[in-house]
Parts: sequence; C-alpha cells; structure tokens
Amino acid sequence: MPSTSASPVTRDLTVPRSRGSKYAELSRQIKQAGLLERRPAYYVRHATVLLTMCAVGVAAFVLLGDSWWQVSLAAYFAVISTQLGFLGHDAGHRQIFTSARTNERLGVLLANLCVGFSYGWWIDKHNRHHAHPNDEEKDPDVGAGAIAFTVRQVLRSGRVGRAFYRRQAWTFFPLLLLEAINLRVSSIRHLVADRGRPRLRELLLIATHLAAYLATVFLIMSPLKAVVFIAVHQGLFGLYMGCSFAPNHKGMPSLTDAEAADFLNRQVLTSRNVRGRWSTDFALGGLNYQIEHHLFPSMPRGNLRHAQHIVKEFCRTHQVPYLESGLIASYAQALRHLNSVGRSVSA
Repeated sequence: MPSTSASPVTRDLTVPRSRGSKYAELSRQIKQAGLLERRPAYYVRHATVLLTMCAVGVAAFVLLGDSWWQVSLAAYFAVISTQLGFLGHDAGHRQIFTSARTNERLGVLLANLCVGFSYGWWIDKHNRHHAHPNDEEKDPDVGAGAIAFTVRQVLRSGRVGRAFYRRQAWTFFPLLLLEAINLRVSSIRHLVADRGRPRLRELLLIATHLAAYLATVFLIMSPLKAVVFIAVHQGLFGLYMGCSFAPNHKGMPSLTDAEAADFLNRQVLTSRNVRGRWSTDFALGGLNYQIEHHLFPSMPRGNLRHAQHIVKEFCRTHQVPYLESGLIASYAQALRHLNSVGRSVSA
C-alpha cells in the first residue's frame, strides 16, 4: 500500500501550535463540542446507501443487457463513481476510522479498485493543496494547464495559449468531461515514475479495475453501445466530480504573505461554502462546507454542518470574511474570474 507519510491525515497540516492564536481558540470550541470525534454509525449508514445503489445499478445493468437504455444507466453509474470518490476523500482525511492504516486501506480500495485512479497520487496532490490553497506556486489545483487561474499564468503562456485562455470560461465545463481521463493518466504517470512495491500494487489494482470494467461492458453490450456507455459514464463522472470541486476555491483570492502566514486566514479567505440542505450535502459529498473542511480536515463529514455555526460566528466576531454562496452563484463567480483572467492580456 502507498506510504502514509505524505497523507494529509497523518500530518497535522501546518496547524498552528500556539495556544494564543485565533485558530487555537476556535479549535478548542470545536473540540469541546465533540465535533472531531469519529461517527461510525454515520458512515455505516452512508456506506449502506452506496452499497444499495451499487447493487441496484448492477442488477439493472444485467437485466437491460444489450440495450440503448444502458446509456441512462451510465449516468447513474457516474453518480456512484463520484460518491465512491467522496468516500475515499473522507478516508484520505482519516474521517472514518481512528487508525491511519485502516483509512488508507479503505482509500486504496475505493480509489484504485472501485474507481480506477491512484490513491497515492491523490494523497500527494491533495496534501499540497490543503497546505497552500490558491497559491499558484505550491497548490497543484491552481497550477497552469488547460485553465489559467491567475494573470501571471496567462502572461507566461504563448500566443496560442493566450488565445485559448481568452475563451476558458466557455471551455471550463466541456473540459471537465475529460477529467476522468486526466485522473487516470496523471495517476499512471505518477505511479510508473517510482516502481517501488507500494506503487506497483496500486498499478495492479488499477489494472484490475480497468480489465474488469471493460470486460463486463463489452460482454454485456455490442461494441458500439459499449463505447457509448463508457463515453457517457466517464464523461459525466468527470463532469460531476469537477463540478463538485469547482465552487470551493475557484475565483477566491491569492493571499499576501501576511495573510498566508496565519492558518485561519489562509484557509477561510481562500475557500467558499455552498449554501444548501441535506441534498446538497449528499450531492457535493460535504465539500460544500469547504471552509470548515479546510480548518478541520479530519472532521467527519456528518459534523461539518454543525461546525459551520461555530465557525461562522467565530469569523464574524473576529472580522474574518466568510463567504457562502448558492451553488449556481458559486459557478457564476468562478466563471467570471476565469473570464477576467483569460481576457486580462491581449492574445
């Protein structure tokens, strides 16, 4: 299994130790409320729901057989794949079990075998994101690529890149349809770069996932229907996953050195919450409480809603800007930012 030394759950992500800091005061309130304690019953119920969804999907897949109705089922499986990814995210943050090893084993099972991307690669990437959110030099989630998140990234690109970035607000969601492919390509590139035993095991699990997935689809359906099913499933999986993460930090400010030096400011000022009900909590896997999640990464998902009241009041008292938007409004804010960045420099 991949080493846990780089995991965000086994290192206390730059959380300040000073008892006099604002974060330390907030942390004491959260601990006194019991919100960092594990919630096994919550995760048993959640896992039962996901297992039931999987069983229903597999039964429907077999019963439908070689039918074009499978295309609609592909969308259903995209939801399941994303929800399994959310559960793996919780395991990666040690939200489910007290034991780091047990969380890691579950994370590898969910990411590598069930969904088909590298848990070790994701841990390394996600750890750096949590430590330096919205830092274009240190946060891999805002590094230059198909999307430019800062004017500096646009300035560094060539003429063709600038022309592409000028339209990036329009291409953002279509590009998310390719995110599932990107996850797998990035995973494999990461794993083959170091052929140590843990990574070879990860590669084997991903290969097992891909072999079983392709064999099942092509055995049940004709080649044309199988290809369409895979395209819809993987495309919508990437879109759903990307849309779940997009509201969290996109369009939020990069910080000054002084702001970035303070853990509370670094996490709150770069994060955006999404307002909603229990259905939003389920649909976004708890990522709609991005501020609380970044402040307390190991907090069980089911406690984030309760922690929000404490964090929100604390930020109000200490005059720390706390941003919460509706889902559509959060996308609009992110797209306006991308459009502004893309058009900041003439092609």
